[in-house]
Amino acid sequence: MITGIVVALPEELATLTSKKISKGHCVFIADKLLVAYSGAGPINAHLAAELLIAKGVGRLVSWGCAAALSASLKPGDLILADKLIDAGNSEMAVNADWHGDIKNRLAKFMVVHSGTLAESISIVSSSIDKKQLHSITGAVALDMESTAIAKVASQHVLPFISIRAIVDPVVMNLPLAINYSLNNGGDIVLGKLLLFLLLHPAELPGLIKLGLHFNAAKKSLKLAASLLGTIADY
Repeated sequence: MITGIVVALPEELATLTSKKISKGHCVFIADKLLVAYSGAGPINAHLAAELLIAKGVGRLVSWGCAAALSASLKPGDLILADKLIDAGNSEMAVNADWHGDIKNRLAKFMVVHSGTLAESISIVSSSIDKKQLHSITGAVALDMESTAIAKVASQHVLPFISIRAIVDPVVMNLPLAINYSLNNGGDIVLGKLLLFLLLHPAELPGLIKLGLHFNAAKKSLKLAASLLGTIADY
C-alpha cells in the first residue's frame, strides 16, 4: 500500500526529506511513501490530498506544525490527533488502529500527546482567540490543513492520521509581521517581512521567539520521522 503525506510548508517538508518538491506536486521519498508539498491552507491541502489519491495512495497523513489551544502544550510537543473538528464544529475520527500503532512506536522514545485538533481557515494570531477556540471546541491544538485532508480521506474511504508539532503556545500572540507578509498562497514574502520590520522594529523580538519555537517543532518532527522510518511499512 502506498502512503501519502501532505506537507504545507517547505520547512516542514525538510523534516521528512531533503528532496526538492515544487508546490502542488508530489515525489516518492521512499518505496511506497509519496509526499505532496501543498502550500498552506485547507484548499491547497484538499488539492494535494486528491493528487495523492490520483497517484494511487491507500492512506493519508497530515504532517507539520500546529498552534496550541491548551495551556498544557508547549513548543515542540508532538500531537497525534485522535479526533478532528472542522470550522463548522463537525467532528471526525482518525483511523483508530493506525493511530494506536503509530503512537505506540513513537511513545517508546518521545512524549506523544493526543486530543482533538481543530480546523482554522486562516491564521489565528491572538492568544484570546486561541483560548476562545479551546473553550468552544475542547480542542488541544489548531491547524489549517488536517481536517481538509481528513475529509478527502473520508470521501474515498481511506485511513487518515495527523502528526503535528506545536509552534506557538496558547499564551503567545503571533507577531503582526506574519500576517502582513503572507501572500494569497499562504507563503511568507521575505521582502514584505523585511519592510515591515524596518517600519516596526519592535516586532523583531517576537519573530525571534517564534523562530525558536518553530525550531523546537521541527526538531520533534525530525525525531518522529526518524523513529517511524518509512510510515508505509506500518
